[in-house]
Amino acid sequence: MKPRTFFKDGKVNTATMARIPTTELRKYLLTGQLTRRGCLHLRSSTLAPPILPLRTLSTTPPTPSDQQSQIIPLRKQLKDQAKAAKLSGSPKKKLKKFDNQTVPGWDLTVGIEIHAQLNTPSKLFSPASTPSGSSDDAAHHHHPNTHVAPFDLAIPGSQPSFQPTTLIPAIRAALALNCHIEFISRFDRKHYFHWDQPSGYQITQYYHPFARSGSVTLYPRDGIAAEDGEQVTVGIKQVQMEQDTAKTLTQPNSTHYLDFNRVGVPLVEIITEPCIHRPATAAAFVRKVQMLLKSVDACISGLEQGGLRADVNVSVKRTGEEELGTKTEIKNLSSFKAVEDAIIAERDRQIRVLEEGGRIEGETRGWSLGSVETRRLRGKEGEVDYRYMPDPDLGPVVIGRDLVERLEETMGMLPDDEVGVLMGRFGLSERDAMALMLMEGRLEYFYGVLEELERMLGVEAVEGGEQRHTMLAANWCLHELGKLAEAEEVGEAAAEEVTSQVPEQDLAAILFYLHQKKVTAKVAKDLLWDVFRGTIATGGVTEQIDSQDLWYKEITEADYAAIADEVIEGQEKVLQDFLKFKQGKSKAYPQGKLGFLVGKMMRAGPQQGKGMDPASAERVMKVRIEQVYLPRLEEAQ
Repeated sequence: MKPRTFFKDGKVNTATMARIPTTELRKYLLTGQLTRRGCLHLRSSTLAPPILPLRTLSTTPPTPSDQQSQIIPLRKQLKDQAKAAKLSGSPKKKLKKFDNQTVPGWDLTVGIEIHAQLNTPSKLFSPASTPSGSSDDAAHHHHPNTHVAPFDLAIPGSQPSFQPTTLIPAIRAALALNCHIEFISRFDRKHYFHWDQPSGYQITQYYHPFARSGSVTLYPRDGIAAEDGEQVTVGIKQVQMEQDTAKTLTQPNSTHYLDFNRVGVPLVEIITEPCIHRPATAAAFVRKVQMLLKSVDACISGLEQGGLRADVNVSVKRTGEEELGTKTEIKNLSSFKAVEDAIIAERDRQIRVLEEGGRIEGETRGWSLGSVETRRLRGKEGEVDYRYMPDPDLGPVVIGRDLVERLEETMGMLPDDEVGVLMGRFGLSERDAMALMLMEGRLEYFYGVLEELERMLGVEAVEGGEQRHTMLAANWCLHELGKLAEAEEVGEAAAEEVTSQVPEQDLAAILFYLHQKKVTAKVAKDLLWDVFRGTIATGGVTEQIDSQDLWYKEITEADYAAIADEVIEGQEKVLQDFLKFKQGKSKAYPQGKLGFLVGKMMRAGPQQGKGMDPASAERVMKVRIEQVYLPRLEEAQ
């Protein structure tokens, strides 16, 4: 008997009359008890127990071990059966271990569909506010069904009303993807029945999208596979607007709660050409699209925050074959690593099936974090099944050329240009520049800290072309703040909001004093922790240094020399390496030995009241070795 789905008390329930719980079945078979629940009621709950075969009784009382061996839980029996079947059956044929980006003799083809939630205050076809864009977000973000309008619930007689404000971030997104904007586009109905779609269809732009023919160029710094060379250009087939569905919250006992806050939330669907051939490049593309959408303020959040979802279409064919293989779709991938891992797993599965003589079925598959294989969800629906048709309640969307030109002029700097500025003007490494771009809100925070730091340093220091302060600010915004977020005593919420707990002006003040060598690096890190914990009030860094007498007081040149002489005493073997380099007997300068001596100097120096600068210590040590101790060794020889 097929399961029946029905609503009860605001819940969606699925009931199957033919299934009897195991506990009830056991009670009937062993004791003759029959449940009173359901459509059958008996005057007596006890029936004659079934006739069981007689057993020979033993006069010896059973031991605990005997009782344990007699009663085996059903779950354990099933697990033992599964293990036995696995051992008796032929193991799955595994692929040979090659580089996970390629498999010799096989070609991989991937197409990607990205759904991104637009940064808008209202839904696509109703004036209801989006959960992320409402002014009362703090009070109602976790309250279901508080951001809905009659059309969102498909109330009879309600009509869709296109909200023009949703078009602005959609156009920005398309322009960031180098798409051609269609000045006239139309909406279509995509019919399918599911409880998360109350109207029985989704409004999308299948036939006449508002943007087509775009492209995104990827470079090695974006994380593409080494086999793809210096750059890869991924073609964008089309970008279309569509509405989101309700959120399903699964509960025990086949119960599902529906939150209609998400119904009608505006999305853009970005559809690529099937032109990606490496799993790492596919993940790099999704990451690059997220950066592009965030840079033009088109998307509310990234992939791992739920504002962006990726579906991948995977197919394989033997090298040399012209026709692409049958594709399968993997739905709702929620991280960049999941994109790459799911593609690798599905590619290997398809190759294994084909090498064993099977054929690939067009189907929709799922992926769970930590899995090693994709799982089948359902058979793939074709275009005819969706019965696309123009929406008769919505007219065409007409986009003015002047609007497109205005948005192009005000779009701002795109990620590739931003990385160039960070590397060229500010002297950051490519790795640090990309890290700032990828971390949520960290680039804006870096600019804020840098602006305050440059104000404190003065215009002359900045215009002189010095980049030490910019690299110092980037290092602390990335690595020192990262250490705060990774600390065990910091909760998940605090780790995500670490920049909000360290005001820009306070970090800039710490870096200013560190840059001017008025505090040591250790003191600066301690101050950062105090600011993060709230021990230091906003704007109170200078007062804290004064009250605790944390100002750096460097020792004199004579003190440096005296400590260096103390450290060198008894290090004749180390000094021989410097002498060999001076005499040309060694090609490499013994920098490691110099660092060893400088480290001993730092440990031998004063611990309180006065400080030592490592650069000054290294300079003095080098001078003492070259001008005092090497001449003595040469005279001794």
